[in-house]
Amino acid sequence: MHRYPEYFAHRHANDELDCVPLLAAGLRRDPARAIVHFEDGAITCEEAARQVARLQRWFAGHGLVQGDRVAVMLGNSPEHIHLIYALHLSGLVWVPVNTKLRAAGLEYLLQHAEPKLFVIDDEFDTVTSELDCGVALRTHLPALEADDASDANGRSTDFATPAIGVHDPLCIIYTSGTTGAPKGVVFTHRMMRIASEAALRVADVRAGDRLFLWEPLCHIGGAQMLLLPFLENVTLHAVPRFSASQFWQQIAHAGATQLHYLGGVLDILMQLPASEQPASHTLRVAWGAGVSASSWKPIQARLNVSLRECYGMTECSSFATANLTGKPGSIGRALPWIDIDLLDENGDPVPNGEAGEMVLSSKVEGTFLPTYLKNSQATRAALREGRLHTGDRARRDADGDLFFIGRQTDSMRVRGENVSAWEIERIFATHPAIRVCAAIGVASAIGEQDILLNVQFRDGPVEWPALHAWARERLASFQLPRYYRAVSGFELTASERVKKHLISRNTEDAWDRLAAVPQ
Repeated sequence: MHRYPEYFAHRHANDELDCVPLLAAGLRRDPARAIVHFEDGAITCEEAARQVARLQRWFAGHGLVQGDRVAVMLGNSPEHIHLIYALHLSGLVWVPVNTKLRAAGLEYLLQHAEPKLFVIDDEFDTVTSELDCGVALRTHLPALEADDASDANGRSTDFATPAIGVHDPLCIIYTSGTTGAPKGVVFTHRMMRIASEAALRVADVRAGDRLFLWEPLCHIGGAQMLLLPFLENVTLHAVPRFSASQFWQQIAHAGATQLHYLGGVLDILMQLPASEQPASHTLRVAWGAGVSASSWKPIQARLNVSLRECYGMTECSSFATANLTGKPGSIGRALPWIDIDLLDENGDPVPNGEAGEMVLSSKVEGTFLPTYLKNSQATRAALREGRLHTGDRARRDADGDLFFIGRQTDSMRVRGENVSAWEIERIFATHPAIRVCAAIGVASAIGEQDILLNVQFRDGPVEWPALHAWARERLASFQLPRYYRAVSGFELTASERVKKHLISRNTEDAWDRLAAVPQ
């Protein structure tokens, strides 16, 4: 087994870049230590260990064995955090479910991943009650009371740690980064460990920091944070969701030092009245992806933070680059364990200044996904000769810094989510009035893009509010078009595909549902 202390110098030389030993030792080392503050409550190591032990008994009661999958559709909560730690330590495979998914999107995930359990919050009873869950048993978390009978037997914190390999699956994360059905990224224990190590570096985390955790735990952006208190002497300060109206009060209450930005968070904060931002605050670093060169200095000046832009994807353990110099608009340079080539359509390197596909290789075994679940074709397309072909384009300047250009694939980036046009179009295609439709990304004032749906009707048009209301029952909120436009037809390829590059990105002749429909 290779060891990599040169990339993670503060780790012990025998560290295998694993999750289970790190988490287990951390929970047992200092029982009274608070690792997560959730609003006004604290999760200590002792409390987390107790809940992990109880959940393991609950897993056993359901007949789960190592390697079984558990789908989880929960909002951010202490119970959700305990469940994630329990899945880590039990060798069960966690399948995070985006809480915004509905109908066909949920059924696809459950039937494709084939979890044994589908754990939901009470608030999702209605939206999941009519689903075909495949082999999964739909259930709720048990009430974890302090007077559990096991406490009397002295086993309250005796959680088990079965033999789990660093390359064993830890979770299946569904991503819609390309056209077609969502792909299930098999994300290993080592990948999660690398993602957490990289977060420390990208976010400039130091001992004593307090990291603001607002990201949904169903997203890799939130999940990768949960190991940080065991890698460094830091605490997480978690909230149920991002709230612009409560943001600065929450930051002050937590004394937070880091903010992860994605999905237009910085744009939203910049649009708040200046009077709502305190004259001074504790935030030191804002880190994430999506700040343009023109917005860089205004954001830093207004929010009074240092920006740390990065690039990554789930398939490469979440992170590939980091901007550590502050060059506006740059995603920086490759992390120490990754090499990045920019290649043209023939697979040849492009000169500085020219755009090429980002192709990654790594010095650390297990940095990239081993496979997409049940999708050998997509695996072969992404992994070639040990290198990860991202489908994303960038250019490199004379200093060696990278600048992200965009995605080669037919997808959009909406509020921090990769959205496949195929997923949207296949739902709208089932509407009896629609002959053909095409979803494209257009510029957005908040976040990366908005969605424009171009519709060719069969016989006569449908009122846009009625069509949008129909869509809201079938699509996640981030999949809903903002703009709708009727067209007489599309130019097609020889294989009858819409030539999307010919579709206008101008939205002046489109119906804007944000201007017409209360949200």
